[in-house]
Amino acid sequence: MTWIPLLLADPSPSLRLLVLRQLLGRRQDDPEVVELQELQEDDPLLYDLLHAQSADGSWGSGSLPGNAPGGDFQRTAQAMARMGYMGLDHRHPAVDRAAHFLFSQQRPDGSWPLPDTYDVDEESLDVAMMPLQTAIPLCSLAACGYATDPRAEKAYEWLLAQRLEDGAWPTGLKEGNYRGVAGYRRLAHSRWGCRSNTMAALICLAHHPERRTSPEARRALDLLLGRETHERHHLGFEVARLLGMEPSSGYLTFFARFDLALMLDLCWRVGASLQDERVADLLHTIQGWQGPYGLWEYSSQPQASRWITFDLLRSLSRIDEGVGWISMEPSTPFSAYPRKRKRF
Repeated sequence: MTWIPLLLADPSPSLRLLVLRQLLGRRQDDPEVVELQELQEDDPLLYDLLHAQSADGSWGSGSLPGNAPGGDFQRTAQAMARMGYMGLDHRHPAVDRAAHFLFSQQRPDGSWPLPDTYDVDEESLDVAMMPLQTAIPLCSLAACGYATDPRAEKAYEWLLAQRLEDGAWPTGLKEGNYRGVAGYRRLAHSRWGCRSNTMAALICLAHHPERRTSPEARRALDLLLGRETHERHHLGFEVARLLGMEPSSGYLTFFARFDLALMLDLCWRVGASLQDERVADLLHTIQGWQGPYGLWEYSSQPQASRWITFDLLRSLSRIDEGVGWISMEPSTPFSAYPRKRKRF
């Protein structure tokens, strides 16, 4: 296992801690684990983030790379997602303050408000709904251990109520009609399903201890696995963005990239089996991209390579090899904007 010394040589105590705990199975009371926990808040990836938090628990403009059409609550959700990914949970004061801020923005029906870019007068007929408005903060809360909080459960119920009959989530509603789906966000086997919204909803479900293996989660993964596209250049993008090495930009396009590392992570969380040919093909493709020293290189931001390697190794170690749930949606070649055949 040539990756062990390379990952344990990383300057980030958070990464070394995750490798020891989640890949090598070290106990919580292991002396090296205890030492790294004490060093974790001095990790540059956490130190600057923790010190940028406002008194109300939010992160303001300029505190994270990229734009945030959702304002402070989107930036706070992204900051919280990073802390959760690096191993912090609801017991940490900064996470607790961030959760308090997000919950304070929650509506009575369990949703969060739309960004000003999309929001309109709620008493008019132009009211718009977008699953992402709730999925973005809920993803972060669930990743930090708040999935079973009654307020989060209410958000899950709102999110599930927006689900289409075919199991996908739409772009949104406006004046009672489904909004159009741009080609790059289409799902192969859903008329109105939006891949970005469906991906966000599935991430929320995948971080819930009970809902992660629900029929709703499995159907969403089923639809996402229907896309027969292996894009090497997006592998690990979500991890790089979580860590602030890629900018957090966009709202409707937030999950527009088809990151196979994220898909593999969702496969083991939802309980997909290697007996599923599409999951086996996904795993085989990713293993084929592993470098000679055991790392998966992320060329645009090489400093993210060890983190992405950890993420992929964790997923590979947790994929179920037994006969479990097997998806039935056929793989379909995908083209965002297929060329139309001429009539003559």
